[in-house]
Amino acid sequence: MDRQQASPLAALTALGRLAAQLEGVSERRRDGLLDWRYHGRLVARQLDDTHVVIRATFEFRDLLLHSFPETFSVPERFAEHMMIVGDLEHGNGDAVEDAVIAAWELQSGK
Repeated sequence: MDRQQASPLAALTALGRLAAQLEGVSERRRDGLLDWRYHGRLVARQLDDTHVVIRATFEFRDLLLHSFPETFSVPERFAEHMMIVGDLEHGNGDAVEDAVIAAWELQSGK
């Protein structure tokens, strides 16, 4: 299945597989929701069945918002934080995966 048209569950599964390939990243479940951390530092976490929040620099966040407006948003509660929300149901799965890789690079210093 094309990641751009994957179901939210398939997209979460794909993110889990991707995270498993990123050195130092662990997956855990808290209150029934997944999160991925690099040595305790947040890379991404599931917000609900169709959204994940991803760590991003403000500059990269602006680029993602401009390049993929159907995929990414910044709700008010994240406006002052280095975070962006990815839509797993209606968004571009490849762009979400790229954002997760960029978050890992940010957190790991790679």
